Amino acid sequence: MKVLVPVKRVIDYNVKVRVKADGSGVDLANVKMSMNPFDEISVEQAIRLKEAGQADEVVVVSVGVKQSQETLRTALAMGADRAILVVAAEDVHNDIEPLSVAKILKAVVEEEQPGLVLCGKQAIDNDMNATGQMLAALLGWSQATFASEIGVEGDKAVVTREVDGGLQTIKVNMPTVITVDLRLNEPRYASLPNIMKAKKKPMDEKTAADYGVDVSPRLEIIKTEEPAERAAGIKVGSVDELVSKLKESGAV
Repeated sequence: MKVLVPVKRVIDYNVKVRVKADGSGVDLANVKMSMNPFDEISVEQAIRLKEAGQADEVVVVSVGVKQSQETLRTALAMGADRAILVVAAEDVHNDIEPLSVAKILKAVVEEEQPGLVLCGKQAIDNDMNATGQMLAALLGWSQATFASEIGVEGDKAVVTREVDGGLQTIKVNMPTVITVDLRLNEPRYASLPNIMKAKKKPMDEKTAADYGVDVSPRLEIIKTEEPAERAAGIKVGSVDELVSKLKESGAV
């Protein structure tokens, strides 16, 4: 079985995001970029499936700017076998919308014929949480979202999902699209020898036009602004005073 893993280049989660002075978007100048953390978990799970003998090949794909090849090299260093870069934008500030990404991934899936697509549940830059679901709909495949545990039993995938009421375990027919949550695994660090080996692993470069997909934006960002700062709290000397303050504020 071949496993396909889409990965996205985003601002590193340790970086404090800055909004441009004119409110037109997020300032990406001289900002550290890295693989979306949820996608990193997807790559790790795909590699574990291969190590367990349940997958034969792990292919990673990224849709975006040319600089995304750095993200793909990271996935290759973790243990993926080969990569596909789909250049769909020239400007790093242009974020490809989920539907366009899903359409490109659909074409890649039809070309690669994987038995499983593992996606991060969302990207931490736009929090859309839509690409995996859209891809499953376009392919007509089964889907399982927010996976905290994944198992393969023949032609079925057993997935434990995190839902509001706790955990839900479902069984879906393969091929399938699964989106993963944070508690699925702990991604490995890429060792220096593997980083060197990754430079020799194959990486195909395509464009959105190669797959006949129009990536023109359908959404327009009107304004970007930072959330309001939290107001300072107050200290109280006793429980009675706390209750009194809460009553005054209408909280109780």
